[in-house]
Amino acid sequence: VQLQASGGGLVQAGGSLRLSCAASGRIFSINWTSWYRQAPGKERELVSTLSNTGYTDYAASVKGRFTISRDDAKNTVYLQMNNLKPEDTAVYYCNRRQGRDEYWGQGTLVTVSS
Repeated sequence: VQLQASGGGLVQAGGSLRLSCAASGRIFSINWTSWYRQAPGKERELVSTLSNTGYTDYAASVKGRFTISRDDAKNTVYLQMNNLKPEDTAVYYCNRRQGRDEYWGQGTLVTVSS
């Protein structure tokens, strides 16, 4: 399974970005896709999770501002990020778990200026 993350960029505080994570290869219908982020000098943290059944979860710091969704026809999971804050600046990684395996995308940089 390959994960292609995209959509990062530079945005001013209060702005929005939408990240995409496109999966290809041997894809299972039962899966969990998550977005993680890692800011400079900090540990990687879980931002949001989406299961194939539609269950979602969010870190407290992004709840109400970020929305995770998917397009099954495109095998793509999105992270809509609104009202971005400078503390959201990080490299964002998508992660997919299916069966006993776990896969990571290459990361996309989000920079929020104040």
